[in-house]
Amino acid sequence: GLYLSPPNRALVLSIEEKSQIQALDREQPVLPMMPGVPERRTHSYVRHGTTTLFAALDVASGFVIGKCYKRHRAVEFLKFLKEIDDQVPEGLDVHIVMDNYATHKTPKIKAWLARRPHYHVHFTPTSASWINQVERWFAELTRKQIQRSVHTSVQAARGRLRSLIDLHNKNPKPFKWTKSADQILASVKRFCHKAQQTLCGEL
Repeated sequence: GLYLSPPNRALVLSIEEKSQIQALDREQPVLPMMPGVPERRTHSYVRHGTTTLFAALDVASGFVIGKCYKRHRAVEFLKFLKEIDDQVPEGLDVHIVMDNYATHKTPKIKAWLARRPHYHVHFTPTSASWINQVERWFAELTRKQIQRSVHTSVQAARGRLRSLIDLHNKNPKPFKWTKSADQILASVKRFCHKAQQTLCGEL
C-alpha cells in the first residue's frame, strides 16, 4: 500500500544497512576487457577491512540518503536516523519501511521515534526482506560495483560508495512493481500449496 498508493504529504523511505562490505585489493592489477577477451583478475586478494553502508531509498523518487559507518549497531542506526531527519523537509509525515532486526527496536530507537510522532514505522515480516525496496538498490550496487571493485583501504571503499550514491542521485529513478499485489499473493499461494503437497508426500 505504501509503495503503490503513498499517503498525501508524506515521505516513504525504505531503510536498510548493508554490512561487511569488504575493501579488497587484488595482488595483481586487474586486466581490462578487450575485444574477444574477458576482464581478468587474480583469484587471490588482500583484505583491508570492512565498512557498513546505511541507506534510505525515497520510494517515490529513487533518491538515496547513504552513510558509511564502521559497525552496524543501534548506535550507528540512531546516528543514521538523525542524518535522515536533518534532510527531510518540515511538515511531512515520514513512513519508514525496514526489517525487524533487533538493532531497529532498541529502547533508545523507540524513544527517539516516540518523540517524533510524524515518523511511522512499518516492519517487514521475518524472512521477507525482499519486500524492503532498498534491497533491490543494494542488489544493483553489489552487481554493478561492489563485486568488481578494488580498494587499497577502507577509506577508499567509503569514498567510492559516497561517489556512487552522488552519481545515482544525479538522475534517480524509482523502482516499479511489475506485478500486482493479487499476482504476488497468487504466486505465494501456489508455492504454499506445492510445499504442503511435498511435505505430505514425504510423510
